[in-house]
Amino acid sequence: MLINADFSRRAIVEPQHYQWVASPQEGVARMMLDRVGAEKARATSIVRYAPHSRFRHHLHPGGEEILVLTGTFSEADEHFPAGWYLRNPPGSSHQPSSREGAVIFVKLRQMPASEREHVRINTADPTAWRTQDDRTICPLFEGKNERVCLQRLGAGKSLLNPSVDGAELLVLAGDVVMEGHCYDSGSWIRIPAGELLTAAGGMNGATVYLKTGHLADVAGEA
Repeated sequence: MLINADFSRRAIVEPQHYQWVASPQEGVARMMLDRVGAEKARATSIVRYAPHSRFRHHLHPGGEEILVLTGTFSEADEHFPAGWYLRNPPGSSHQPSSREGAVIFVKLRQMPASEREHVRINTADPTAWRTQDDRTICPLFEGKNERVCLQRLGAGKSLLNPSVDGAELLVLAGDVVMEGHCYDSGSWIRIPAGELLTAAGGMNGATVYLKTGHLADVAGEA
């Protein structure tokens, strides 16, 4: 399966165009943003858990990155409400579930084999944020070829660190303006390596997930 699989091209998905697809597990549906592969794939998705849904225990040989958007996401006896950021490194395993229901942003099989640390950050904790220039930033992860953060932007304020190595953002709240178009909460934008990301907070400002640097080595994959 190939969905937005040419990483040398810009890809944009707005929430009014979401198409939910049932997963093999009852009660769990996915909005596929990009995908290279069948059921076991390099993939970026928004995943929706119905109340009392769960997956069987399984491995993640290429790692898994999660941002909890709504509800509460659980791994065995650990519970992560909206705002938690998780990284499960290559070779890790878990049994995900949600008692109340949840929506999560997920990236699969996109970590280097050398990554070893589990990451758990509560972005709802004010101490996780810092002021930089005229906006606030919540650093989430920084590796050799990858930088991940949340940014809160005021109206008309541009994203920090526009990247020529590729950038990916998910609008979490408010709206973002890019090239004269307004992208509401839930919009996902992937800018290929070699192209600058020029986006700013809309009239109501914005909170965004931003990942940069990770697309430099995947341009042209399909």
